[in-house]
Amino acid sequence: MLYHLLYPLHASHTVFNVFRYITFRTLIAALTALVISFLLGPWLIRRLTARQIGQTIRPDGPQSHLAKAGTPTMGGTLILFSLLIATLLLADLTNFYVWLIIGVTIGFATIGFIDDYGKLRRGNARGLSGRAKLLAQIGVALVAAVILYEKPGFSTALVFPFFKDVQPDLGIWYIPFAAFVLVGASNAVNLTDGLDGLAIGPVMTTASTYLVFAYVTGHVKLAEYLQIPYVPGVGELAIFCGALVCAGLGFLWFNAYPATMFMGDVGSLPLGAALALVALVTKQEMVLAVAGGVFVVEALSVIFQVASFKLRRKRILLMAPIHHHFELQGWPEPQIIVRFWIASIVCALLALSTLKLR
Repeated sequence: MLYHLLYPLHASHTVFNVFRYITFRTLIAALTALVISFLLGPWLIRRLTARQIGQTIRPDGPQSHLAKAGTPTMGGTLILFSLLIATLLLADLTNFYVWLIIGVTIGFATIGFIDDYGKLRRGNARGLSGRAKLLAQIGVALVAAVILYEKPGFSTALVFPFFKDVQPDLGIWYIPFAAFVLVGASNAVNLTDGLDGLAIGPVMTTASTYLVFAYVTGHVKLAEYLQIPYVPGVGELAIFCGALVCAGLGFLWFNAYPATMFMGDVGSLPLGAALALVALVTKQEMVLAVAGGVFVVEALSVIFQVASFKLRRKRILLMAPIHHHFELQGWPEPQIIVRFWIASIVCALLALSTLKLR
């Protein structure tokens, strides 16, 4: 029924001719997601509070975070609901990539929900075991990677920024590569989600970047002009990205310092995976490391910290991820958040520059 409400109306009613254009539908999807977030946010906070669905704080984390215990969590459901409703209303639901990204988003959201629910049930910061969570993520990622690999006409070549002629074809090895990108991005966003509004800011800047990539990659003339791979049908993901930006903006209204609602794994895991999938299908996989530079640094800070402690019995940071290191150095939380946002905007601009610098 939703399919017959909006997008196809341009074919039967002249007044709805504007629905032919991806740009218009992206704008409306963004506004729809924003309005839904604003309308449902207060209701969701009341429901989470009434059901005592509050954040549990790690005892080994910064002591300043103990005051945040009990703040409503699993607010990522607000982002996902707003995002998916706006996408279903405005996107072309006959498009392969639209359903693939919806499936990946729901798959990783389910893992995050189970993890969050486990933490609430046990009353501590331990949900799914690290191994179980990772195996579940790999399972969903492999299914998505195989589906993408089996799609007729989909290229398994990698495109490197700044080098238009460097495009190695991975062949069957594209499957583990794609799965690695999905799982890595999902966990990187999850690690970044440690301060009020810290993760959603870079999510929005990265989604904005890939909104542009999706549109130009799905536009044959623009793709040819910019000398990037043309992927038929991928332009519809610009609508998803636009909805994601404004669903995140609506969530930020409640998640801004001091937060009245936290994202939870139900939000951070699927958002990272969704961004990764857009990067994969637009053939801008390598640029994701630039556009999502903040997520990369956060993930690497944990990897280096763990490796250093295991190999040398010494820590290179006061605490990982790196945003906690700055906290323990005395930086106020709002200062860390805004500076990380600034860094993410710079990363987004650098990523967009790769469109012309080839």
